[in-house]
Amino acid sequence: MADRPIRQARHDGDGDITAIGNPGSDWSPVLKWDAIRDIENGVHRYYVPWLNDPHTWIRVVDGPNGKYLRTDRDATTGNNLDDLPEC
Repeated sequence: MADRPIRQARHDGDGDITAIGNPGSDWSPVLKWDAIRDIENGVHRYYVPWLNDPHTWIRVVDGPNGKYLRTDRDATTGNNLDDLPEC
């Protein structure tokens, strides 16, 4: 299993995350469904390396419209992946 840093996210027209990535990595970008499968099957772990929190892990959430990726970096209810630049 590899721990993969994520520095970018891709969004669709509704603002939903469709892919995550790390510029310069040969595996990047990873489509949302591939990342979900990786996390659930223990193939890879993904994290966002923020300045003051080097390993904010990305997790899979089963929401009302299906599974999605999110982080819980702080006390906000927002998904911190939305703060990343587009990939």
